[in-house]
Amino acid sequence: MSKFNLDDVDQQILDILIDNTRIPFTDISKRLLISAGTVHVRVKKMEEAGIIRGSSLNLDYNKLGYSFIAYVGIFLERTSKTVEVIEALNEIPYVTVAHITTGKFNIFCKVRARDTLHAKEIIFTIDDIDGVSRTETMISMEESINDKKRLMHRIFNEF
Repeated sequence: MSKFNLDDVDQQILDILIDNTRIPFTDISKRLLISAGTVHVRVKKMEEAGIIRGSSLNLDYNKLGYSFIAYVGIFLERTSKTVEVIEALNEIPYVTVAHITTGKFNIFCKVRARDTLHAKEIIFTIDDIDGVSRTETMISMEESINDKKRLMHRIFNEF
């Protein structure tokens, strides 16, 4: 797959969309002093190139009652069980992220729960998945950095 070349206008459009994926193209065009049609065409090209893959909704999980975050490292009985375990994790809606990893764990995942009791139930469910030998859990006390924008700007500077 070839690398898509972003120019300054593409970067500015992405910069605005990272802050607010729901901003109308007309508002972007006014800020960048270009036509809304130009914004539309450029966003469409970036979507077709796979640079923009949909948009996301940021929820305040605290307000929804899901403020407890745990990271669960999963040890497998055999690495050949990886796909089956990932499929089983995918069936647990509270597992919001899962990575196949090297190092200490075979799989590392993020779990959102209502409280410690709920987290315990989720972790016990993970422990019961066929192929999981054991888990190791870390509780998140606070999310200190969650900033896609800094990386995006670094990538742009490398172009």
